[in-house]
Amino acid sequence: MEHVLPPAEELARLDRELAELDARRAQLLTRRAWLLAALRPPAPSAAPGWNPSAWGAPGTGRPDAPARPWGLVPPKSPSAPRGAQNVLLTLGGLLLTIAAIAFTLVSWGSMGIGGRSAVLALVTAGALAAPAVLLKRGLTATAEALTALALVLTLLDAYAVHAVAAPDTDGLGFTAVAAAVLAALWTGYGLALGRLHLPLPAAVVLGQWPLLFGAWAAGAPASVVGWALLATAVLDGAIALWGRGTGTRVTACVGGSVMGASALLVGLTQSVTASGPLGALAPGALLLTAAAAALTGAWRAPRGVARAGGVVAGLAVVAAVGGVPAAALPEGWRVLAYISAALALTAVVRTGLPGNAALGVLVASAAVVAGALVGALPGLAAVLLGPVTLLPDAWAGPEEGFRAALGSTLPWRELRAAPVVLAVTAALLGSAYRWWPSWVRIAEPLIAREAPGSGATAAGTPAAAAPGTGAPWYTGGASAARGRPSAAALRGAAGAAAAVLGWGALLLAGAVLDVPYAVAVGGETVLVAGLLALAVHGTDGGRDGSAAVRGTALVVAPAGAVSAGLLSLASERASYAVFGALAALFAGAAVRARGGVPRAVFAVAATAGCTVLTGFAGRSLGLAPHEAAPLVLLVPALTVLLGAGLRRDPVAPPVELTGALGALVAVGLAVPDTPFLALVLALCGVLAAGAAVRPERRPVAGHLAAALFVLATWVRLGASEVSFPEAYTLPVTVPALVAGFLRRRKDPEASSWTAYGPGLAVTLLPSLAVAWTDPDWRRPLLLGVAALVITLLGARHRLQALLLLGGAVLALDGLHELAPYVVQVAGALPRWLPPALAGLLLLVVGATYEQRLRDARRLKDALGRMR
Repeated sequence: MEHVLPPAEELARLDRELAELDARRAQLLTRRAWLLAALRPPAPSAAPGWNPSAWGAPGTGRPDAPARPWGLVPPKSPSAPRGAQNVLLTLGGLLLTIAAIAFTLVSWGSMGIGGRSAVLALVTAGALAAPAVLLKRGLTATAEALTALALVLTLLDAYAVHAVAAPDTDGLGFTAVAAAVLAALWTGYGLALGRLHLPLPAAVVLGQWPLLFGAWAAGAPASVVGWALLATAVLDGAIALWGRGTGTRVTACVGGSVMGASALLVGLTQSVTASGPLGALAPGALLLTAAAAALTGAWRAPRGVARAGGVVAGLAVVAAVGGVPAAALPEGWRVLAYISAALALTAVVRTGLPGNAALGVLVASAAVVAGALVGALPGLAAVLLGPVTLLPDAWAGPEEGFRAALGSTLPWRELRAAPVVLAVTAALLGSAYRWWPSWVRIAEPLIAREAPGSGATAAGTPAAAAPGTGAPWYTGGASAARGRPSAAALRGAAGAAAAVLGWGALLLAGAVLDVPYAVAVGGETVLVAGLLALAVHGTDGGRDGSAAVRGTALVVAPAGAVSAGLLSLASERASYAVFGALAALFAGAAVRARGGVPRAVFAVAATAGCTVLTGFAGRSLGLAPHEAAPLVLLVPALTVLLGAGLRRDPVAPPVELTGALGALVAVGLAVPDTPFLALVLALCGVLAAGAAVRPERRPVAGHLAAALFVLATWVRLGASEVSFPEAYTLPVTVPALVAGFLRRRKDPEASSWTAYGPGLAVTLLPSLAVAWTDPDWRRPLLLGVAALVITLLGARHRLQALLLLGGAVLALDGLHELAPYVVQVAGALPRWLPPALAGLLLLVVGATYEQRLRDARRLKDALGRMR
């Protein structure tokens, strides 16, 4: 018989054995370390650089290697990794720099003038001379570290000279002179020691400040400061193009970008704030000079930099040329001067400017125009969305003007030029769409220069042709080159943008001019008609881009219709006139349009407009919302008839769905009054039954009609406060079950849901609803018994509808009866018991998860086999 130790004794025994194992492991690890040290070969005793083979000792190379001659050889000891070396050099230079700063700031005053000069001269000269010696010995990293120390020392020398030798001089002026001297010093030093990477970039950084600080020290005006910044930027650009070393060029490029941007900002600020055209001439000259410098640099720069330079030059020219007339214009019209200058820049396509730079200039022109369009967006948004404020107080009476109907507080006087901007841009894009070949011929030289590796052939044909064709990609004669948009796409985009901008210009012009309310409403309706005509009668084909124009008009026309409809809500007559006209326009467009999608969109819009008109009629008749609900159902009834006439037409489903949404609106209006809700539900059931006459709609509409009729019956019984619904439902259930039984006898494969589901649901569901509110015990008992019998019959005859409906009703009925007792028991149980039971249940389910999963699959398969 085996003796089993108590748990406490067994645990103590295990702890002792583990401690013994840990001690033994420590002994073995110590012995292993000693053995490794004993097996490691001893270090060579020869001094570094000494060749033992010169004295007859065996060499360390191959056994048959010849003996080296007398003398020293380079050491072969492994060197430290490059990362560790850089860390050591950085830390050493940093410590020396800290020491130098501490000496200059703290110990400087305790020495005389001679000692100070001697120390500074000696340390700086040594730091400047040491890199040259180190470079000759190949210690480049050490030389770079000492160069950084020398740079800091020269800066400290300049500070010390100002503090001791020239304490009364102006700080900015002295800094400008010191920066110039140090920049020259480090330029010469970097050119003399070409292998060092730090001196020349440091000279570039120091060269950023002489002109700027000198101008500030002299109290120069802002224009002089701008010229100083620009001169510095030009110098940086020259260094970036012809400087030595990548670091120098990158530093100069960054410095030139910062200084050039600062100069442009100074010029732009002065141009915008100028008191008149004469005052804008000086900053304009600064901006034009900056543009010339940018284009000069772009002439020799790489592709990306050249385009960026063209963008900067274009923006500077627009600010310079447009700033002079803008200074003479009122506040709201100045944008036109800048747009005119931007449009004038398009002449660059006929100049000899390199393609990339010219493309950048065109991008700048487009950016200016786009900025002006963005400035017009707030006014356009107010015109489109402002009428939403009329919804809470519809038909309050016509407003005096367009702005009053919008209810917007925008500064309309400052937006006076916005319609002109939109109209001019729309006209230009429209002309590009209309005369696309002419525009292509004008831009052909630029496109040929911009294409990589392109050039004009002897015959003058550009080389930028579409693959596999002899025609350029932009002429539209062939498919687009790889990576480029097709000509039809570009032309279509221009036409679509022209249509949208022209529509927006006319809308915004009415608000800016504050036209009368009637003119505004009529104008918006006419614009919708124009968009519909454009969407319907656009030219065929896609190679001319007309498909994009028609698609844009197809999207914008409903948006304009919504805006016009909202605007018309201020007046009853205007509402009827606008929505009637819109419904007629969209209906006509649906008849005349070609293609399934446009016809469906127009038909849906027309149906929605008619639905709104029926709502207006109910309000005009003084009907309450629930009383007007049956009137709203006129449009869904017409859509059912129209769907029957259209049958397989692609327009029929969208129209019928829109009518169904109108019926849903009618149901929502009738919700406050239960009798009217029952009436509306019954009428919706009639419409669904009418749609179910068609074979293609029968599967959905037939079930929907039955559900609506049943729901209408229940709602009506509830409205009549019937406490015994079985008296009304059983006369329906019994014939329905008999009819289902006869159908099952004739067709055994018929579904039990079709045969028995409606009849059972008519009685079980209302009875369950009443039982949940019945305090008596008789109804729940009878309902439970009936549900139990139905469930057993469904299980016996394998009928899915009976099993599920009876089981669900039985479970809900039992839950209702047991709920009070469950609450009492739950209140009497300890608080910890429910979580514990839930956890135990989860453990059991988790432990038997696979078995439960198989049971669920078997249950699903069993239900699926039922009829």
